[in-house]
Amino acid sequence: MFIALASPCIASTFDEGLDKIKRLLAEASAQGAEIVCFPEAYLPGLRGQDFEVLPFDQAQQERALQAVAQWARAYRVATILGMERLTEAGRQIAAFVLDARGELQGYQTKNQLAPSEDQFYVPGNTRQLFEVNGVKFGVAICHEGWRYPETVRWAAVRGAKVVFHPHHTGSDQAGIRLTQWGDSGAPYYEKAMMMRSIENTIYFASVNYALRFQESATCLIDPLGQCQAYLPYGQEGVLVQAINTEEATGLLAARYAPERYQEV
Repeated sequence: MFIALASPCIASTFDEGLDKIKRLLAEASAQGAEIVCFPEAYLPGLRGQDFEVLPFDQAQQERALQAVAQWARAYRVATILGMERLTEAGRQIAAFVLDARGELQGYQTKNQLAPSEDQFYVPGNTRQLFEVNGVKFGVAICHEGWRYPETVRWAAVRGAKVVFHPHHTGSDQAGIRLTQWGDSGAPYYEKAMMMRSIENTIYFASVNYALRFQESATCLIDPLGQCQAYLPYGQEGVLVQAINTEEATGLLAARYAPERYQEV
């Protein structure tokens, strides 16, 4: 299977955000991708960061879903769209999954919020496994994949070959410029990516915004914990890679034995 990780720059308007999604979808499709994933809450942007979040209401949510569904169908590529989900309880961070016919398979909410996000969002409380072209996959959003590894294992023990990890780390305003993936002096994020793959024996596909001062790369980690490929830091674009689903055995995840954790 060929998968794509789309890394756009922060959008200054809602229409610009949609245009970037359409362009990267087209690029992914042209390179043979069967599924493409966008970063965390790309529309309207992740709240609490150092950039202005776009206005976003129910009408814009529906407009975005309808537009992306149309493009997924036109370009014949399944799409994981990082976007807010508006509920009666409040705003959620979610990843909407559309198949290559543009039909909504469902969505995965961010259930483990970072402490800084409590003032902006409410958590979800369910998890879902998805399937495209016979390949099962899960979604763990940002903080979940970094600090709550059980969110990735949940999908792995149920047969996921890959877990997609839409996230946001870094800034367009200030910070350090990384040049080498997995550098020992860099933030821990890329080391955590390695662990999520190797501790489950699956692929881990992590996608960030294209930021001037990224703290983690948009990259694909193979089931042995090796970085298969990554986009250059700060570069807008799409990373298309082949995954060998036979190598994603889920061996270590399958050996998880929760019955051995009973309290005495």
